Amino acid sequence: MAKRTLFGTDGIRGKANAHPVTPEIALRLGRAAGFLLRQQVAGVTDEHPRFVIGRDTRRSGTMLEAALVAGLNSVGVDALLAGIIPTPAVACLVTELGASGGVVISASHNPAEDNGLKLFGDDGYKLDDAVEERLEQLLLTDEIDRVRVFGAEVGSVSEISDARERYAGLAKATVPGMSLHGLHIALDCANGASYQTTPGVLKSLGATLSLFHASPDGMNINASCGSTHPEEISRIVRETSAQIGISHDGDADRLVLCDESGDVVDGDEILAMTALDALHRGTLAGKTLVATVMSNFGLDECLAQAGGKVLRTSVGDRYVVETMREGNFSIGGEQSGHLIFRDHGTTGDGLLAALQVLRIMTETGKPLSELRRVLKKYPQAQRNLKVRVKPPLDSLPEVAHLIAATESALEGKGRVLLRYSGTEPKVRLLIEGPDEALINASADAIASALIVAIGE
Repeated sequence: MAKRTLFGTDGIRGKANAHPVTPEIALRLGRAAGFLLRQQVAGVTDEHPRFVIGRDTRRSGTMLEAALVAGLNSVGVDALLAGIIPTPAVACLVTELGASGGVVISASHNPAEDNGLKLFGDDGYKLDDAVEERLEQLLLTDEIDRVRVFGAEVGSVSEISDARERYAGLAKATVPGMSLHGLHIALDCANGASYQTTPGVLKSLGATLSLFHASPDGMNINASCGSTHPEEISRIVRETSAQIGISHDGDADRLVLCDESGDVVDGDEILAMTALDALHRGTLAGKTLVATVMSNFGLDECLAQAGGKVLRTSVGDRYVVETMREGNFSIGGEQSGHLIFRDHGTTGDGLLAALQVLRIMTETGKPLSELRRVLKKYPQAQRNLKVRVKPPLDSLPEVAHLIAATESALEGKGRVLLRYSGTEPKVRLLIEGPDEALINASADAIASALIVAIGE
């Protein structure tokens, strides 16, 4: 695979209005994506291809949206504006409306100063590496500079006036007949894209809602709230005496839960609960759960005891989805809260995942604190460090020495994972093993060596 300079593991992402997240790049991305779409439908139809555009609540979103629209229109593609809406909603709308593709303007869990551009194909799935490489080639060369249309061939712009209602209806259809009457839910919307959709769906199902961080101002998205700050939903649950806490990130493709005691429930625990439920119902395709190498090894034991198994991928929800599609598996996700239910959607969806857990709670009558006990976790030590450069990790001798020493001390009963983030200037370290004191001491030693070598 050719080295990509614009696309990371989840589209193009960075500081808004600085390369590569600029109006100029957004304009060219619109032209490049539109050019590919026109090639796909050439000779098949005389109608303009249509492209769904959604965004989160960041102030820079409308700036990038305008540039994308101009690029698409300039090559003869119609733009359908969904407005502020979760990332998974755009994927749903692409297939619901029969559009040729979609783009989300969001930097997910990143701070408000950042933004990003991630695309979906006409099947509602994120683009594969080959298509992104082709897009990057078009963006960085002059191949599309001469592509122009005129008169009636220029694309149009229209709003999807019922975008949120459509998505809400599709979400509720995944849990037919479920009632949440009598259930008190605390909800943290991260001042992001879910601030209308998730509250609306939960209220319509009868839940009593304590709603927090649902007043976006363009700059407060993810600010000390949302799924990357789980301590906040823990505080909220304790203060409101809610029976469950739900926390999204800025574009609502992630979910973190909190049980009635205020204890955080992460993506691995949600995967265990939902996969076991599906296994017992006979709906877990291939009796297989798909997770990444970052997920706790307790998942393997949990599924094995019930007659299932775990298949692991590289880090990134796109790789989870690729593996799920290749094997036709139905449930997969990440410890961070990206959770994919392919029977109902094509990408990580915080609302769909929350509804699945709520369904299990209402059907069993069990509180979340009891349901989560199905997963017995191995202790983990994680360190996320900002870096100024990203040299090959095996070129750092002191780091390599400490990793080797840690692996030797674990005696085959644990693991060390070290990797760079694909979306941020960070290096991520995870050590897992039965001895909590050992793994924490080793994590501190390796982190210190990393700070000396490449720390910001």
